[in-house]
Amino acid sequence: MRIGELARRTGVSVPTIKYYTREGLLPVGERTGPNQVQYAESHVRRLKLIRALIEVGGLSIAAAGEVLAEIDSPGRTVHGMLGTAQTAVSRAVAEPGADGKWADAEAEVAELVRRQGWVAKPENPGWRTLVQIVAAYRDLGQGELLGLLDPYAAAAGELAAAELAVIGHVPSTDGKIEGAVLGTVLGDAAMGALRRIAQEDASRKMQEQPHSA
Repeated sequence: MRIGELARRTGVSVPTIKYYTREGLLPVGERTGPNQVQYAESHVRRLKLIRALIEVGGLSIAAAGEVLAEIDSPGRTVHGMLGTAQTAVSRAVAEPGADGKWADAEAEVAELVRRQGWVAKPENPGWRTLVQIVAAYRDLGQGELLGLLDPYAAAAGELAAAELAVIGHVPSTDGKIEGAVLGTVLGDAAMGALRRIAQEDASRKMQEQPHSA
């Protein structure tokens, strides 16, 4: 198919397709003439994946490139792919301060992980993000919000088990790898969207409750 057909089938403009190709996200098509390039069904699939990662999942071009490079690597595993996807969706974390607050927050996160019975390393990008969140709560005098971390963790544990169970039933390795990526990147976006919808509903219900005399 020509580039115009590729654009029509994926909803991605021709200039954007060319940009993704220049950035190495989309493989080049097969040149069939001086000004003619043909694209295959694999390009349609890849372009849809790129669009999902960037437009829906919110990844930067650089982060999407790192994820796609891992997908393309011959020695990829589902576990390794999860780590790459987690790094891609995690925000940059500031360097620890020297006032002891970071160490205290790290200890709180370690205790939370222990209570959940999880085996995880502090190098996990989510660990450092959570440490920064705990430190911010403490610094702003919102320590009561820390009580939400255990319910968050319990829900996250159930969700992670359910996600990996679904991925485990995918028959092909390529499907498992893609599922690990989309489950992490789009899963984060889905949980944020669902939480905002639920918050609107919960807030409405609270406003509709009769005030106590």
